[in-house]
Amino acid sequence: MGETTMAEPLKKQMKWASFLSTRPSLEAAIAEVVQQTQAALQDSPDLALIFISSAFASEYSRLMPLLQEYLPGVPLIGCGGAGITGMDDQGNPCELEGEPALTLMLASLPEVHVHTFHLMPEELPDLDSSPRAWADAIGVSPAEQPQFVLLGDPSFGRLNDLLQGLDFAYAGSTKIGGLVSGSITNSGGIFCDDRLHQEGMVGVALSGNIVLDAIVAQGCRPIGQPYLVTEGERNIMLALDQADLSFASTGGGSRVSQKGTPLEVLQDLIQTLDEGDRELAQHSLFIGVAQSEFKQTLEQGDFLIRQLIGVDPRVGAIAIGDRIRPGQRVQFHLRDAKASAEDLETLLLRYTSSYPADTLSGSGALMFSCTGRGEGLYGQPDFDSLLFNRYLPTLPLSGFFCNGEIGPVGGSTFLHGFTSVFGIFRQP
Repeated sequence: MGETTMAEPLKKQMKWASFLSTRPSLEAAIAEVVQQTQAALQDSPDLALIFISSAFASEYSRLMPLLQEYLPGVPLIGCGGAGITGMDDQGNPCELEGEPALTLMLASLPEVHVHTFHLMPEELPDLDSSPRAWADAIGVSPAEQPQFVLLGDPSFGRLNDLLQGLDFAYAGSTKIGGLVSGSITNSGGIFCDDRLHQEGMVGVALSGNIVLDAIVAQGCRPIGQPYLVTEGERNIMLALDQADLSFASTGGGSRVSQKGTPLEVLQDLIQTLDEGDRELAQHSLFIGVAQSEFKQTLEQGDFLIRQLIGVDPRVGAIAIGDRIRPGQRVQFHLRDAKASAEDLETLLLRYTSSYPADTLSGSGALMFSCTGRGEGLYGQPDFDSLLFNRYLPTLPLSGFFCNGEIGPVGGSTFLHGFTSVFGIFRQP
């Protein structure tokens, strides 16, 4: 005879809801986003995320008192941005740049611990401090394995220290976010619970029955082949060598065994490009630094994209926007609208092959996109958010255009530029 067992009680599913208002009155915009998100959520919210256009910058101080009338005691983080992303009244994502806009994301998170925090640079531990010191600063034990959303003032003085410290103390946790954007005179505006802060970093740590997946679309495509850095100092590449590399690359072009100064290698590579890519290389050339020392076949997403910031023709050296050391692998990249679209689509295809949209019921997503993307890059509005929605149509989306985007590449967290970072919250 077969055995019968008592069925386990069904776990309550998380829910997310997002709505974007374009009403020019702050009071009317707040009332609309709260009404729409609460109606969609149909549950008590455990977390709120608010993103407000810098067109409202003169009214930032009024936002929290008004919002608290509707959402008293709900943990909240948010910030201002030059552009805002959210869901319209048809359930479609939209991106509004340079216009009055307010988007609210509410989440019902059963079996999830929500902890909000605000940090100033002087409150951070030293990089040689123990994980305990970082846990004390954040207020969450590493044993809880929290997932992080971080929103910061662009002038935050120790941002790289913060990201390195969080990676050290909370290894394996995902960290995403962005830096406030807006006009030069009104760039401040980060919110935590019921307070407005002009400086620092606000964040939320989510632990328990929740997973945060990150898609980091850096908008570039590789050209040529990877090279091994054989000489380098600080952020300066002094010598490259391809002769001993046996792994494949996703880049185009013919494979030529080659070594020399970085400038010589680059000049030779440019000669192999077609006319369109040669022209693009004059103003949109970047370097990708592979983040895995062991992965043989490098794919899109394996490189941390950094700017080329200078050359020394005397010795053929190239300076890049990050530290470099001998033994690292690099590959030159180009960026344009086509490459950006293909990069994001490649990463979305890869993600949905592992997590099809129909398995993500109840999930929600955040989008942190560079102010250099959007309509200025693609020549049409809503490009990144609509592409995301095409692959993951059931996920409410919210976010803003950033002055720097935070997201992981190769297991470490970095500050990016010209990037769209998507964070997808789902249950395990």
